[in-house]
Amino acid sequence: GGAIHFPDGNATIARLLVRSLIPDAVPGSTMEDVGAARVNYSLLDRDNQRARVRLSSTVVQVEHDGDPAHARAVKLAYVRDGKAYRVTGRACVMACWNMFIPYIVPTLPAAQKEALSYNVKRPLVYTSVAIKNWRSFHKLGVSHINTPGMYHSEVSLAEAVSLGDLQHPQSPDEPVVVHMERTPCSPGQPIRLQHRIGRAELLGTTFETFERNIRDQLNRVFGPGGFKAADDIIAITVNRWPHGYTYSYNSLYDPLEWVFTSSPNRPNVAARQPFGLISIANADAAASSHTDAAILEAHRAVIEVLDRRAMPTLG
Repeated sequence: GGAIHFPDGNATIARLLVRSLIPDAVPGSTMEDVGAARVNYSLLDRDNQRARVRLSSTVVQVEHDGDPAHARAVKLAYVRDGKAYRVTGRACVMACWNMFIPYIVPTLPAAQKEALSYNVKRPLVYTSVAIKNWRSFHKLGVSHINTPGMYHSEVSLAEAVSLGDLQHPQSPDEPVVVHMERTPCSPGQPIRLQHRIGRAELLGTTFETFERNIRDQLNRVFGPGGFKAADDIIAITVNRWPHGYTYSYNSLYDPLEWVFTSSPNRPNVAARQPFGLISIANADAAASSHTDAAILEAHRAVIEVLDRRAMPTLG
């Protein structure tokens, strides 16, 4: 099968999932019409519907109602608009960053907390630059350029994807979005320390530093094609992901068994074991940052919940 790339990235997948759970909240019925659909947020969290989506609600504590081995319920505390609330459920799936789970589920076994903490997310920057036209790309005959010594290591035209009412520009005379990537790191340091250093760098870098580097880089790369940053840039959006991608095992730093096999000795396997009525999902549980990994881990976590209900004596 080929890759599928949506105009708005994986937001389309999230919209399709919400539509399947709460159909009247997201108008339309096809993949093509979902990108431009306006979500009715007031319909996401209503009484008497099977699925409820509660936004802007940060979970701060999850614990069993009694001994995890025999508890019948999970108690969950969350904060919304500065107030704390508590809800109780028959099961819970932690589908958040695995490195956060030890803080939210403080009663987890120490070895599992350590395995969850092994996942140090990779920082990443996706910068989007809207330009008036892409004649300079056309003149130079390029669409993707690697620039390893520059502030952003890649510059490319956003992938040409049209879907429904979301239409990609067809001509070099039309405005387009230029995609740039930066991976803040600290060469020579251990990889997980590099991720932490990169995260600190992102916290301390001003937008002005990004803008100055973006203008300089685009002028140097595309100036020979007629590009002028002062005239051609319409807008800049810097998407900083301090906790960008799942930590995936690396043959320079980790045991080869972890990198090249699906060994049960990998930290992500120890990390994702169910704990009483709590199951653990997220791409982190697969040690892979891809969408299919996140979906497969979610499926496994839900199957664990259903298996416990079907055979409670095994719990």
